[in-house]
Amino acid sequence: MLIAQISDMHIKPPGELLYGRIDTAGFLERAVAHVKALDPQPDIVLATGDLVEGGKVEEYALLRRLMEPLDMPVYLIPGNHDARDPLREVFADHAYLPKTGFLQYTIEDWPVRLIALDTLVRGKTHGELCAERLDWLAARLAESDRPTILFLHHPPFDCGITAFDGHRLLEGHLRLAELVRRRGHVERALCGHVHRPIQVRWAGTMASVAPSTAHQATLDLHDGAPLSMMMEPPGVALHLWRPGAGLITHMSYVGNYEGPRPFR
Repeated sequence: MLIAQISDMHIKPPGELLYGRIDTAGFLERAVAHVKALDPQPDIVLATGDLVEGGKVEEYALLRRLMEPLDMPVYLIPGNHDARDPLREVFADHAYLPKTGFLQYTIEDWPVRLIALDTLVRGKTHGELCAERLDWLAARLAESDRPTILFLHHPPFDCGITAFDGHRLLEGHLRLAELVRRRGHVERALCGHVHRPIQVRWAGTMASVAPSTAHQATLDLHDGAPLSMMMEPPGVALHLWRPGAGLITHMSYVGNYEGPRPFR
């Protein structure tokens, strides 16, 4: 099984640029073409939040049009820039999305079980998993011992970039880690939010962050460093599931690069 993870697309209304200069729609269009050109093709795509910039219906409508060329199932979760009801409205045919409440769900159709978590706190940058959301997760984890992937927008760990460490998953992260450690069959927690490829050992398993399909956060590990961005290459995280080996992650950078060529 091959999973493509895209994240932090930040789609604006048609014709608008992010910060007046970043064509996030153009970047996503290229990322979608990149995914379609992969060989072998991913079985599914996970889109891990900040799908749009302002949570507007017109933004989600453009997002939908940009992702329509993808032939495989696409599973969406919200980030801090998203809004649940407009997302539900535009993607009403995505039957896995709950009709009301938090956008949390399970997907049972693949060799690895997928559990989506909704970390959105309306009007805030940081993430939260309240008692209701965590109780739901505890019940889902207790249902099956199958290998499981969690995917959520906000990382439940510090990444060393000060501006993001103050706005990661805050409320609920300790109980989340306890649930994952106690059950023992979570293969990975896949996250977004930070706009950088990051991996860490967490809660007895692995957690990782995918880069943005557009702009990246500056890699500045100085304490107190201000938030800034770099136009480094956008990327797609590819997660390969092989029985006996587990989940193997590669980073596939979007763009035209020389190669492939033999090593000689």
